[in-house]
This record gives sequence, C-alpha cells and structure tokens, in this order.
Amino acid sequence: MGVTGTVKHVFVINPAAGNTDSVSEIQSQLFAHGAGYDWEIYVTRVPGDATDFVRRRAKAEKGPIRFYACGGDGTLNEVATGALGFENVSIGVYPCGSGNDYVKHFGGKDAFLSIPALLAAPEIPVDLMKLGKRYSINICDFGFDTAVATTMANVKRKAVIGGSNAYYTGVIWAVLTAMKSKCEIWGDGEKLNDGKILLCSLGCGSYVGGSFRCAPRSKCGDGLMEVCIVRPVSRLTFIQLVGKYAKGEHLEEERFKKYITYRRCKKVRIVAPPGFKFSMDGEVISVGSCTVELLHHALRFALPEGAEERGKLFDGKKA
Repeated sequence: MGVTGTVKHVFVINPAAGNTDSVSEIQSQLFAHGAGYDWEIYVTRVPGDATDFVRRRAKAEKGPIRFYACGGDGTLNEVATGALGFENVSIGVYPCGSGNDYVKHFGGKDAFLSIPALLAAPEIPVDLMKLGKRYSINICDFGFDTAVATTMANVKRKAVIGGSNAYYTGVIWAVLTAMKSKCEIWGDGEKLNDGKILLCSLGCGSYVGGSFRCAPRSKCGDGLMEVCIVRPVSRLTFIQLVGKYAKGEHLEEERFKKYITYRRCKKVRIVAPPGFKFSMDGEVISVGSCTVELLHHALRFALPEGAEERGKLFDGKKA
C-alpha cells in the first residue's frame, strides 16, 4: 500500500447503537487482548461525527491506521465515508448495532466480535457505491425498501415493533402504502424497466433490513454492483415472493422471473420525480433523478479469521 510502520487501531464507537454498553464491552476486551497493539477509542457524539473524526485523524496520521466502526450499518457508512481517499487507511467493523447487514455478507457477526481476531485481521479490497456526495458500502435501494427504511427510522427505539422487529414493521406499513413507485432505471446505458417499480436494490453487500438477502450473488470487490428490480405485483404475489426474497432465492424461483430484472452494472441512472427517496445503508435521503456509480476497490476492509465472503460460495443455485 506504499505506507509502512506499526498500524494504529482506532475503535470508533457509537454509544447509541444497540442495546448494550458497547463502550465498556470493547474497552474491557482491548485491555484483555490488546497488549502489543497501538490502540485507542473514540466515542462519537452526534450523527456525522464518525465521518468528521475519521477524516481529521486520517489527515493527521502519516503511518498506517485502521478505523473500526463500532455500531450498526449507519456507523460503518460514516467510517467508510471518512476513510475514503486515504492511502494509509483501512477499516473494520465491530457489529454492535441492531441490523449489522454488511457483515452478514461474510457469514455473520460472530467472527467480527472477537477483538483479537480483528486486531490480527488481514485486509481485502472492497467496492463502494457513490450517489452525488454520498456513499454506500452495502446496499442502496429505493421504492418499497425506502418506505420500509423510513418507517424503521421512526420505530427502531420503540418496544415490540422496534429493535430487531423494526424491518418487519416497516414491511407491513409499506405493503399498505408503497406498492408502486414511478422511475426509470438505466444500467450501463440499457433501459431496465418500463417506468414503474415495486423496488430496486443496488448492492455491494448482500443483506438489507436485518435478514433479507436481496443480493445473493453479490461479491464485494468485483467492480460491479448488483441491480435487482422487482416490478409492481399484487399484494398476494408479494406475500408469496417475500419469503424467497428473504432467503435470497428470488433469482432462482422460476415463477417469479417474469417480475424480476437482474443485472450487474458499473453505473446506474435513475430518472425520478424531484424529492424521490433513496436508502443508503439504511439512511433515507431525498434526491430525485441521479446516477449511482461503482467505485472499484475504494477501501481496504479487515476480514477476521472465521469470516468468508458468501458470494464466493454461490454455485448458481444456492449459497
């Protein structure tokens, strides 16, 4: 990478993520297992603070430095955004949020919850998606899924309907209110739909909403984003489809192929009304017409022992 020296390990902790005291948990693990490593902890204060901190710290550091996003997918998004463009920087993740979708692409969060494994983890190059001045390391989606994400943000801290159930709450509300969206989608110059969608997901990772495997063929560093468009369907067909969608079997199910358009693309253009909403790693933004570009090998990602990219296991039928 052109940068030599002892790696500094910086744990960027979002204290609002999850339901446990992640600061004490991570600190105790570091005191127990961090001997011989140069490590430090930073606790974020407000939304966006992780991006600002990582950027400032990266500019000040001359040698190699690795930032660990300690929180959920939103924290990882902030850390990845702040790290982008620095040759001496890599990122990792300690998944202690409510969703932790990106690490599911690598088999789940267990391997990432070991501090010794994280400190010793080798790095792999991973892709990012760019929409204007915003970035996504996992999933950028719109249509039905954005309606779900909007509801999730509103209920995530509520009892019963929030927390790990927030996505299901969002799905129920979206079924009632968001079964059709108007937009045109162009992938690498090819028109991919007729102007209406149920949903569209653009993926570098595989999972969205905690347990829905929307992009089962995704490979996080192949230079292409997964584009999956589902055309508007009846609520009955949706109920039949959603179980396969959750398991990542929707691309292989013969009866659903007439509703789905799937491509791998480097650039996707969306023509949509002003204020059209997108969800980027779970955060909803209002943009309208825009272009999403794939940034190949934009970051280096720490992959601990025991984790493996699930996309490599895909055999054409299942993974």
